[in-house]
Amino acid sequence: MSFNLCMSSNTFASPPVPSPRYQTEGVTPDLLPVMVDQLKARMTYPMAWSSDVEDLVQWRRKGQEKLWSLTWQVPTSVPFDPVVVDEVDRGTYIARKVAFNLTQDSRVLGLLLIPKGSGPFPSAVFYHDHGARFDIGKEKLIRTWNDPYRLAASQVWAERYFSGRFPGDVLAERGYMVLAVDALGWGDRGPMSYEDQQALAANMANLGSSMAGLMAYEDVRAAEFLAAQPETDAERVAAIGFSMGAFRAWQAAALSDAVKASIAINWMAPAKQLMVPGNNQLRGGSAWQMLHPGLLRFLDYPDVASLAAPKPMLLLAGDQDPLFPPEAVYQAWDKMAKVWKAWGYPDRLSVKMWSGSHVFIDQQQDYAYDWLTRMWSAAP
Repeated sequence: MSFNLCMSSNTFASPPVPSPRYQTEGVTPDLLPVMVDQLKARMTYPMAWSSDVEDLVQWRRKGQEKLWSLTWQVPTSVPFDPVVVDEVDRGTYIARKVAFNLTQDSRVLGLLLIPKGSGPFPSAVFYHDHGARFDIGKEKLIRTWNDPYRLAASQVWAERYFSGRFPGDVLAERGYMVLAVDALGWGDRGPMSYEDQQALAANMANLGSSMAGLMAYEDVRAAEFLAAQPETDAERVAAIGFSMGAFRAWQAAALSDAVKASIAINWMAPAKQLMVPGNNQLRGGSAWQMLHPGLLRFLDYPDVASLAAPKPMLLLAGDQDPLFPPEAVYQAWDKMAKVWKAWGYPDRLSVKMWSGSHVFIDQQQDYAYDWLTRMWSAAP
């Protein structure tokens, strides 16, 4: 038997030369676009405060107008028409469930704490966090009643983040009016899951609105509702929030004349320092409530918060907070301090880095509320 080893000349030809690559990989493993560095380089924040600003009032007005335009909201004056649904006596204060028109489109149920005695009282609107938990919102901050499931859930939340306290009730015991309402998707205004957020955000955009913009508008309206209550001293209305609620607090202070001071716990850093591999901001879902389309072409987060100057503002952070690295927090604080100094009120911006993580524990609450009392005492 013989074999014919004669083969055609093509059998062992060299492999074809690959065609040129016209496109690199488009997306990194962290779901950032591969041109992330180029995009960051273009984030120059031309509307941020600088030493070249001569008219601070005009600078602030232009910044507020830009932010409002990017919320995609059309603020409309509508009567609040509040109705008391239920109330309980808590010794030094009354806790009420109040239904009112938050906007022209939404009537909501709020928790309102009213001190006993003769007013008018200092007050605070509390903005709840995100926390990837949507069955409770306002109940995270004010102890609810006649709602066993939400009461049990909120007690677990209080143990995890607030040393077992309800921060709103603690402040009410100090003689403050306190209000909390649900953001869209939380508590009575749900249901929503973590995965649902992106669909809701897309659907709102398709309807010509914005999830972050609506939150900003509603937060301003909540502050205005509290300021309008007959028991409230309208010159002593504070906005207070933890985590996402902190973002909401300094944003409301920047946008609303009704807010006279603010306390923000665990949400402040420059955008570029948050858009890095491993940071929670890259997860997408929980970013929608803080995403105003196009904002970061004009103003960074500390720039927006600085639109509140020279109102008193307290910023707290934790040196072990995995969401907001201390070095990034300090960069934001330093930038903001220059704005309050330019206004001539450097002492009205207070900051403190605590030893700890992403929490608002009892010592921090006491520190924050003592600071607020001092600010009201020092106010002209």
